[in-house]
Amino acid sequence: MAIEGDMPRYDATVKTVVLGDPPAELAQLIERRRAQGLDTYDELWEGSYHVAPAARFRHAYLDDAVAVMLHPYARAAGLIGSGPFNLGSQDNYRVPDRGFHRRLEDAVYLETAAIVIEILSPDDETFEKFPFYAAHGVDEVLVVDPDRRRVRVFELEGATYQEAERSPLLGVAGSDLAAALTWP
Repeated sequence: MAIEGDMPRYDATVKTVVLGDPPAELAQLIERRRAQGLDTYDELWEGSYHVAPAARFRHAYLDDAVAVMLHPYARAAGLIGSGPFNLGSQDNYRVPDRGFHRRLEDAVYLETAAIVIEILSPDDETFEKFPFYAAHGVDEVLVVDPDRRRVRVFELEGATYQEAERSPLLGVAGSDLAAALTWP
C-alpha cells in the first residue's frame, strides 16, 4: 500500500499498532471479518486485537496429518481432540491450531487444555503464546516446525515450559512423531 508524502512505505511484514481510539475503518474491518467468517484465527491479547489470516495449504495439510497421527495416542490417554478453539475468555484468548482436552465442553471459550498444538507458519506468534498457555494450566505444547521437519514437546514445569524429549501425556517422543510424518 503506497502512502502519500514523506511517510515511509508500508511494509506488510511489520505489525501495525493503532494508539488511542480505533478509527471507524478498523472496527468495520473487524466486523466485516466476523461477518465473512474470516476471523477464525483472530485473537485478543489483553486488549490488542491480532488479525491472523487462514494458514497456507502446507499448514492445513500438516494440521490434518498431525491430527490423524496423534489420535490413537490421545485416545489411549483418554483425551478428546479438537481443531482450533478459543483458549481463555471473551476478553483475552488465543487460538491454537489444535488441542487435546480432558472433557468435552460446549463452550465458546475454554479455560484450559491438556495439550495445545501449534504449527509454525510465517509471521506467527507461537512462542509469544507460551506464558498465556502456562497461566491457563496447559500441560503440554507441541510445536510442529515444517521448515526443520521437527516436532518439539514442551512440558509445563511450574510457571514455564521446558522442552522435553517425549510427551508425558501421549507417551511418544517428538522425534518419533517427526519421523512418522510425511512432510510437504
